[in-house]
Amino acid sequence: MKRHAALLLALLVFFAQTGIARAQQSSESRPGAATETLIRNATVLTVSHGTLRNTDILIRNGKIAAIGQNLRASPSARIIDATDKYVMPGIIDCHSHSMIDAVNEGTLSVTSMVRIRDVLNPTDVDLYRELAGGVTTLNVLHGSANAIGGQNMVVKIKYGRPIEEFIFPGAPPGIKFALGENPKRSNFPALPGQPRRYPATRMGVEETIRDAFTRARNYKAEWDEYRARLARGEKNLIPPRRDLQLEPLVEILEGKRLVHAHCYRADEILMLIRLADEFGFKVRTFQHVLEGYKVASEIARHGAGASTFADFWGYKIEAYDGIPYNAAIMVRHGVNVSVNSDSDERARRLNIEAAKMMKYGGLTEDEALKLITLNPAWQLGIDDRVGSIDVGKDADLAIWNGHPLSVYSRVEMTLIDGEVFFDRQQDLARRAELERERAQLEQAEPNRPPAQGPAPAVPRPRRTAYEYADDIWDGGDYDQ
Repeated sequence: MKRHAALLLALLVFFAQTGIARAQQSSESRPGAATETLIRNATVLTVSHGTLRNTDILIRNGKIAAIGQNLRASPSARIIDATDKYVMPGIIDCHSHSMIDAVNEGTLSVTSMVRIRDVLNPTDVDLYRELAGGVTTLNVLHGSANAIGGQNMVVKIKYGRPIEEFIFPGAPPGIKFALGENPKRSNFPALPGQPRRYPATRMGVEETIRDAFTRARNYKAEWDEYRARLARGEKNLIPPRRDLQLEPLVEILEGKRLVHAHCYRADEILMLIRLADEFGFKVRTFQHVLEGYKVASEIARHGAGASTFADFWGYKIEAYDGIPYNAAIMVRHGVNVSVNSDSDERARRLNIEAAKMMKYGGLTEDEALKLITLNPAWQLGIDDRVGSIDVGKDADLAIWNGHPLSVYSRVEMTLIDGEVFFDRQQDLARRAELERERAQLEQAEPNRPPAQGPAPAVPRPRRTAYEYADDIWDGGDYDQ
């Protein structure tokens, strides 16, 4: 009992200290404590209008108030010396599965009624690691088990804050579609005695989406007629029965919800373009889109964006024709292109994924930076708020100790709405304290095993590329 009491006391002390530290950090960084921040003497990578040397950025009430040299701030302003450092817009990941406690509602082929918003976990430590890589905004998507999946959520990574503060205000709602092997469940045979879930072919995937939009169009017509009759003053009308599966699809038809479609092959990309034209809506982004280079002109003509990998392919049959020049070829054909993570690990180094496109395809420095800033901002409908360093935009910024397209550079500080959410120096300073807290908790653990020496190293067999890809499919990245 004494050891249990000691453990409880240690836990209470730990959480009290953590809560005080977070409260202090929160009060120090909120706009009420410092309404102005002045970043001085930086190399500013604006993305929208080139690179500015020895330049200041004045932040006021979470917005970029001024950009120029020798700017002045109020006496109470926070001053950040960025001499010999680089400032770029916060990185935007247009395809993320971070901070979710569930990813696929795979029981039906059309699950447009489910919402990622309902399963967001603001304590996911991957969020902090992404902040340490300069990432500030995520497009958190449903998985790809369904021809029409769940509703997405665009968030700002305000780690340590309540979930309500994560939601990106005013971001257009979106939804996840999926084409190809995943929705037809190529690698998921039915259980013994159970029928295989429809669809099982690419033809079936197309029919599933067409059937859903046919029903949505009829549903919209019923509600339009009902509202028209109300407007004419008719009485005692019975409204149509609400259908939560069809309402998000009606929003697509009305241009109020963005479509983000998982895809790989050129034929399925063209199929969805034709189907969208048939029902009168636009695909906002093709996700993964590894064969986009084959149909880049058609994607550009449709007006869709493409969010792809830099050089990740060959992990399953439909990804075999991926090439590292994909992003650059689509850019040259006029497609709005971003590179995304689809991985909590890759999300920490999207700057390097963008830099690869200078090697594979010869993109300029600004074009490469756009792949992870302004382009994904457009794809998510938030480019009026973030994605470049311009007066009036949100102060979502990453400060680097070197050029962000260099493998030798690291993030020194990440700000969102002018508040510091990652500070490398504070991180380093707190590590000893965290080690002491861990040791204290371990000592108080009643069932703690006796101390032993390090376990002998066990040689690990080398895996083939196929085995590695199979592991990813079974238990790692959910959306490939």
